[in-house]
Amino acid sequence: MQSALRLIASVRRGEVRWVNYLLASALALGSDAGLFLLLLDAGLAPVPASATGYCAGILVHWLISSRLVFADGAAARGTGERHRQKLLFVGSAVVGLAVTTAIVGGGSALGLDPRLAKLVAIIVSFQTTYLLRRHIVFRAAAG
Repeated sequence: MQSALRLIASVRRGEVRWVNYLLASALALGSDAGLFLLLLDAGLAPVPASATGYCAGILVHWLISSRLVFADGAAARGTGERHRQKLLFVGSAVVGLAVTTAIVGGGSALGLDPRLAKLVAIIVSFQTTYLLRRHIVFRAAAG
C-alpha cells in the first residue's frame, strides 16, 4: 500500500511540475514575443529582433525553470554541474527550435496551412523540451 501511495504522490508531483513548466513557457514566450515587438517598433530588422527575443525567452525560461519548476534538481550556483545544466538547457532550446522548424517546414511542404503546422510544432516542441529538461537537464528533479 505504501508503494502505491508513493507512486500516486510521484504522479501528482509530475503533473504539478508539468503545469508549472507550462506557465514558465508562457512567460518565456511572452518575453520573447514582447521584446521582439518592442525591437521591431524601435526599428530593428526582423531577424535580429527575433533572435534577440528568442534568446531573452531562453533566459527567462532558465531563470524560472532552475529556480521554481526544477529547483530540486538544479545544481548549486557557481559549480561545474550548474554550467553543464545551463549548456544542456540551451541545447534543449536548440532541439525545440529544430523540432519546430522541421514540423513547420515539413507541414508547409505537404501543403498544410503554416499556422496549423506551427500549432502542431508548438505542442510537440513544448513536450520535447519538457522531457529533455526533466529527464536530462535537471535529472535529479525527475524523481
